[in-house]
Amino acid sequence: MYFLDLLLIFLTSLILIVCVMVGMAFLTLLERKVLGYIQIRKGPNKVGYIGLIQPFSDVIKLFSKEQTTPYMSNFNLYYASPILNLFLAFFLWLLMPFITVNFSFNFSLLYFLSVSSLGVYTVMLAGWSSNSNYSLLGSLRSVAQTISYEVSLALILISFLFLVLSISILDFMKFQDYVWFLFLFTPLCFMWIVSSLAETNRTPFDFAEGESELVSGFNVEYSSGGFALIFMAEYPSILFMSMLSVMIFASGSFLSLLFFIKLGLISFLWIWARGTLPRFRYDKLMYLSWKSYLPISLNYLFFFFGLSCVLFTFSI
Repeated sequence: MYFLDLLLIFLTSLILIVCVMVGMAFLTLLERKVLGYIQIRKGPNKVGYIGLIQPFSDVIKLFSKEQTTPYMSNFNLYYASPILNLFLAFFLWLLMPFITVNFSFNFSLLYFLSVSSLGVYTVMLAGWSSNSNYSLLGSLRSVAQTISYEVSLALILISFLFLVLSISILDFMKFQDYVWFLFLFTPLCFMWIVSSLAETNRTPFDFAEGESELVSGFNVEYSSGGFALIFMAEYPSILFMSMLSVMIFASGSFLSLLFFIKLGLISFLWIWARGTLPRFRYDKLMYLSWKSYLPISLNYLFFFFGLSCVLFTFSI
């Protein structure tokens, strides 16, 4: 019986990851289409009906290209970093709550903070193991950015946790039956979205891939499959942060179709930001994190902590 339970958990996790990969493929297509229309052009429309098979054609092209290896690279780490990066992006999805069977654990948000912070190491090792000054510079900037915004992201999340008094993602559904947290705590929700943009290295915070001054950043020495794996790790993270945003402040009952519509709209927000906003200057990015978001999120945290203490005292 125990073996069958494990087998069922493995199969449901596999189905979940396959679905995430299909979603990731079509998110890249949506991005190219939306960016095309923003720039008054069509986007991919030749491969298949209105370009629907384009993502699969891109995957075949990328993985069938010749793989180049820098002569002075640290070979094992150079190859392991993109694979580990993709695996960490998929591991995050295992906290997706299922009422029936899967890893429905009570410490899901603690798991999110632990696994998402590991992504920094893969970026750092990818840049360092290439033994190129350009990739090392790109990885250092990316790591500094990710660590900076992880602090504010964690503090915003802890503020919500003080309200719910639980670290299970399922409890956020119960507390938003009548009103969404988006309407109650609008500034925090906007700060969460901006910090998520920075955490996933997306425009206007895409310094990890800043082509104009970094020659593509930490992944400059990667080609073919290695580049594809780094590229593939970015989009599950976007979908995951969209899912988490829906669950935390938009009443994400995943049993309804409305949940997937909201997830699609927030994912669209990531693409819209890329097509609209110019890239930040790096010092302004750090200023925003340490001198704006950190004090505000700390103040909110103390306020909610005091509020929860008062409510707890009155309930006794």
